Amino acid sequence: HVQLVESGGGSVQAGGSLRLSCVASRAGYRKNCLAWFRQAPGKEREEVAAIYSEDGTTVYADSVRGRFTVSQGDRWYKIYLQMNNLAPVDTAMYYCAALHSSSPNYCTRWNEYHAWGQGTQVTVS
Repeated sequence: HVQLVESGGGSVQAGGSLRLSCVASRAGYRKNCLAWFRQAPGKEREEVAAIYSEDGTTVYADSVRGRFTVSQGDRWYKIYLQMNNLAPVDTAMYYCAALHSSSPNYCTRWNEYHAWGQGTQVTVS
């Protein structure tokens, strides 16, 4: 059972940048969609971006496309979320999640992600 740990959250002024990191604890099954979600107080959780571990295929929510970039580190089980031009609407708890998948086409099956990190808070003022 994969475990995920996020880091890198914090407080920033509007227009600033933050970089979130996520590391999976198990390297067993390599074919995964690794994604970022966020949840603001009083709102439903929403998908932000995802990356397929085998080939680096990425997908983004419309609300962050062009401002956020999801990428892989030197190992497939490390991913990052570079967030630029942050706005107060981006304030939320950000979660990393994993979905075992044989294809990048499944990375948008947002309701099927089965492993979650504890979250890291991002506050934009």
